[in-house]
Amino acid sequence: MVHPYLFFVKLFETVGLGHFAHAYPHVIYSWVVMIILLTLGAIGAKSISLIPAKAQNVFEIIISGIENFMVDVAGEEGRWLFPLVATIFIYIFTCNLIGLIPGFFPPTASLNTTASCALTVVIFTHIIGLKYHGIKYIKHFLGPVWWMIPIVFPIEVIGHVARILSLSFRLFGNMMGHELVLGILFGLAGLFFAPLPIMALGIFVALVQAFVFFLLSIMYFSGAMEHAH
Repeated sequence: MVHPYLFFVKLFETVGLGHFAHAYPHVIYSWVVMIILLTLGAIGAKSISLIPAKAQNVFEIIISGIENFMVDVAGEEGRWLFPLVATIFIYIFTCNLIGLIPGFFPPTASLNTTASCALTVVIFTHIIGLKYHGIKYIKHFLGPVWWMIPIVFPIEVIGHVARILSLSFRLFGNMMGHELVLGILFGLAGLFFAPLPIMALGIFVALVQAFVFFLLSIMYFSGAMEHAH
């Protein structure tokens, strides 16, 4: 998709990095998201007290909501995974959301971003499996009896590769599709008011896609903790 104007791409052009900016806008806007989240985190943590201020209240509601939902799904044993899954949800939701701002590009509309998030989840799933079961985790890929290994092993490998494809392409497809619709509306019907209904729907899409990725991540982690089949 060709964007008529991307603020930070233009900013990089002024310092002589235009080629990089045009080739990798998702990287630049991933940096923007990181800076936004770090800044908000610093603001929220700056005035932590027993009597919370407004910023602390907002962060506590968001974080406690994510944590409680995760514990409900994964159980108390999965609480140690909270920092990772909370980061996944907040990062992806913010990446999705900034695409609604004119002049901004959602990093999740690039397959590179979504695939990197999916790889992180799937690789960490196996790290969890090894942590909980040791070398016996390999039984998950071998089936209940030895003579089924030639059948079960390829199926399991394909299934885990499919997880990467499913996580990355679902998020990428939805966000890129939304970007294309917004781009067409911006071009045909003005810069702001005509696309408003789609932008409002985009907030819902951004939340749902982040939640789906977040929920599937928890389910994969829970499955790795439970047992080797």
